[in-house]
Amino acid sequence: MLKHAITASQLVKKPLITRKSVVLVASALLATHLNAAQSTDAIDPEAASGFTQKTAVTADNYMVAAANPLAVKAGYDVLKTGGSAMDAMVAVQAMLGLVEPQSSGLGGGAFLVYYDAKTKQLTTFDGRETAPLAATPELFQDENGKPLKFYDAVVGGRSVGTPGTVKLMADMHTRYGNQPWAQLLQPAQALAANGFAVSPRLAGAIENDKERLSRYPDTRAYFFKADGTPLLEGDILKNPEYAQTLATLAKEGSAAFYQGRIGADIVRKVQSISDNPGLLTRDDFAAYKVKERSATCAPYRQYDICGMGPPSSGALTVGQILGISAQFDLKSMGKDSSEAWQIIGDASRLAFADRGRYMADSDFVPMPEGLLDQNYLAERARLITPGKALESVSAGEPRWEKAVAMADDQSIELPSTTHLVIVDKDGNIVSMTSTIENGFGSRVMSNGFLLNNELTDFSFASHKNGYPIANRLEPGKRPRSSMSPTIVMKDGQPYMAVGSPGGSRIIGYVASTLIRHLEWGMPIQDAINEPHLLNRFGTYDVEKGTSAEQFKAPLEQMGFKVNVRDLNSGLQAIQFKDGKLVGAADPRREGTAMGD
Repeated sequence: MLKHAITASQLVKKPLITRKSVVLVASALLATHLNAAQSTDAIDPEAASGFTQKTAVTADNYMVAAANPLAVKAGYDVLKTGGSAMDAMVAVQAMLGLVEPQSSGLGGGAFLVYYDAKTKQLTTFDGRETAPLAATPELFQDENGKPLKFYDAVVGGRSVGTPGTVKLMADMHTRYGNQPWAQLLQPAQALAANGFAVSPRLAGAIENDKERLSRYPDTRAYFFKADGTPLLEGDILKNPEYAQTLATLAKEGSAAFYQGRIGADIVRKVQSISDNPGLLTRDDFAAYKVKERSATCAPYRQYDICGMGPPSSGALTVGQILGISAQFDLKSMGKDSSEAWQIIGDASRLAFADRGRYMADSDFVPMPEGLLDQNYLAERARLITPGKALESVSAGEPRWEKAVAMADDQSIELPSTTHLVIVDKDGNIVSMTSTIENGFGSRVMSNGFLLNNELTDFSFASHKNGYPIANRLEPGKRPRSSMSPTIVMKDGQPYMAVGSPGGSRIIGYVASTLIRHLEWGMPIQDAINEPHLLNRFGTYDVEKGTSAEQFKAPLEQMGFKVNVRDLNSGLQAIQFKDGKLVGAADPRREGTAMGD
């Protein structure tokens, strides 16, 4: 049976959710079926870059796992010389912004879950981008109030939110670092100046997005050769502007970004784009703050699955999937049972229905108190009939102090993101997911890095049937995310850190990996290697070219529409096992783990 859901206050000092319900709307709206979010299925993820079999890495003292070997080496070198997990995070993120620019960087945002070994407390830090103070809910609507086409909104300045990654890096270094700030930026600075070999995945991403990357001259000049052809694997790419940006940050700190020249350059660039200008101002940069928030924790068997609360939907939705699935005997069914995957898929659909109705930036939107309540999840599980797919799914009615319902969300969240996990010699843990949203973000470059298109994570529509959408755009608001940086606790001690890129599929990647490992006993690397099966909005995604295709016919017989496709996760994990660290990296990307 599912344990009573714990709150983050059992692990950190602040409560899980404090904002209470303040608005009444018709209860009939609760029956509205989730349909607008199905448009997410129509947008292909970042192109798959192949499958390279990987094995777990074991270490005794410290470890880093990230999406690119150059970034992993930068973090490893910091840990080897006595640096903290946060010091290593700064070095890793600075390097990822150079060698994996399509996924994250200084122009984006991040969520970070942190375990402090000295205080034995979990906490989280919200470095998510914010909407410009001049923005309105109609930003992504045409003159007739109709939502813009997705890429019409993405490409250009309109989609750019105030970046949070630099502030997160700097604040975390000030609070938890022990190495000189400038020293941590130096490896990426040197590589930017001297050049690095374009990786296979970056070359493939450029080729697949060459039309949009060609739209603005400076972006085109960086990612294409003089003859106009895209960069190829192995080409040496130099980025003197990025080197200069890091040199400036090394000398002046984050003030250079939020109060100084770098931010001013971004504002000028965003506002001056002739075909799709944005609304960012210097005031948006000056007002930006990283927010420390309570960890959101959900029980699963003898574990506590802890991660980011709103504005991330990650921990809540992962927790709901696990809590609903736990009402069934998945263990005896096993990983090769089509009925087990039917149950997991329908549990995910139910969780995503609640996500679409209720989850958004809780600084702006009241949240239900009962989304992880044991009785509520058991009630949701009773909707599932083993062996028969749910015909329709709608949001539930979790416990409220005062009833609130919003219209269902209509946002599209794309999967160009990165995840890193770090454990230092003292046992401090960083689990961080970082993003610029879509592959190559807004396609706008400034100071050697790409700017995010994070505002398109808001719902393009602001209302439906006269009711407000929780994830509508508002000035200063942070868009809802699916990023799910996770730390798993067992008996009050860290058991594992894990996370993935992948847009709204992140939630399923993390949840299914946890089920495979914690429920079915698979070693963590094997659990990550396993082919993916995911269901968010009714269509069951099955990983193309893998043994998961065997489930297509049985799932269709149960009533699902099945889509066989590439599913390009980027899971990274570090497990604490028998006094050692076990690192795992996703075979679908270029990541690795390294430690001593």
